[in-house]
Amino acid sequence: MTSRLIADFVIEHADAIVTSTGSAPKRGAAQRDLVTLRDAIVASRNGIIVYAGTATDAATAIEVGADATRVDATGCTVIPGFVDPHTHVVFAGNRLDELRRRLWGATYEDIARMGGGIAATVQATRAASEDDLVEAARVRLDEMLEQGTTTCEAKSGYGLTAASELKMLRAIKALDASHAIDIVPTFMGAHDIPAALRDRREDYIATVTEEMIPEVAAGGLAAWCDVFCDRGYFTPQESIAILEAGKRAGLRPRLHADELASSGGCRVAAAVGARSADHLIHVDQEGADTLARADVCAVLLPIAAFYLKLGRFAPARMLIDRNVPVALATDVNPGGGYSPSMPFAIALACFAMHMTLEESIVAATINAAWSLGLDHRAGSLETGKFMDAVLIRGTLADVIRVNGRAPHAVIKRGRVVVTRAH
Repeated sequence: MTSRLIADFVIEHADAIVTSTGSAPKRGAAQRDLVTLRDAIVASRNGIIVYAGTATDAATAIEVGADATRVDATGCTVIPGFVDPHTHVVFAGNRLDELRRRLWGATYEDIARMGGGIAATVQATRAASEDDLVEAARVRLDEMLEQGTTTCEAKSGYGLTAASELKMLRAIKALDASHAIDIVPTFMGAHDIPAALRDRREDYIATVTEEMIPEVAAGGLAAWCDVFCDRGYFTPQESIAILEAGKRAGLRPRLHADELASSGGCRVAAAVGARSADHLIHVDQEGADTLARADVCAVLLPIAAFYLKLGRFAPARMLIDRNVPVALATDVNPGGGYSPSMPFAIALACFAMHMTLEESIVAATINAAWSLGLDHRAGSLETGKFMDAVLIRGTLADVIRVNGRAPHAVIKRGRVVVTRAH
């Protein structure tokens, strides 16, 4: 007789369970592939899914322990927890004064020339203590969790000195250990050139490659290395040098690409074997084909384009049609990532970037997980993965009701971390 697995956590009575299945990433026509399960349950043990399927078949597959937690999902659609693969959630200070200037017509680059932008946050972050950074970011992570994010990436990049970059990464490590959201750390010392070194940029790049990266790697403080490869920031040649130094130290490459101009970011991503190229507002068909051939994920950030008033969004439809796997992220940051909401990113993807709802859900779950190398444990409701789930009151379409009902409940590793009475 085959013994049944004993579950200690069950989501039951859902109107529907909607998830992707199988290998990742999803691309082209497969980007819209979602499976809808009716009369279904998801069950886990010790935070790992042991069953996802019909309630009828569950009777022979699992046994629900007497002390198991049972979540009644009546009236709800259950989807995987959102994965946010691009954030700058750790920083000090704010830049609300820049928002006012932007609303009066100042551009991203105008504000940077006036000493604002990244440089302003660098000054505040350098002055903050590690504890200050942790406590400020914890509030933002709480907001992300309430909107259904169960896994995210977090970058350094507002220090731009070895001491400050390491301080940011230690803060990220502390948050990962203490917050419900799983946090993937990315080193981004190449976010900008410090103001004092603008005339000696080669010296700063040497500091990044010869001092910062070895210290980050030695301390096990990051999994990824990122560079702002764009007009006014780092050139393609500089970006390749930094990312290759990261690879030699064991940090996998990803990068900001083609946000402000068509700046060669796609070619850099392909050349270094990056897992993702992010922003891509100015990507063209040739760049898209380069990404597709190199198996690079396009991580798109429509919230940033919206709040920065860039006048355009990344061409998601073109990227999908040219077989590039697409993911979505919030870009939580002090300058343009004012919303912590993956549902808002999904809504903008649908109505500003011409993605379907199904494509957007896949982009916010399994493809986002793949872009972080986490598709084996997050991004879908399948056996062997974390029990990370979001309960939406109503249908799948209710995900995109901006400022409507927030998720009814959020589950992280088989534990209810957010719940609402409505």
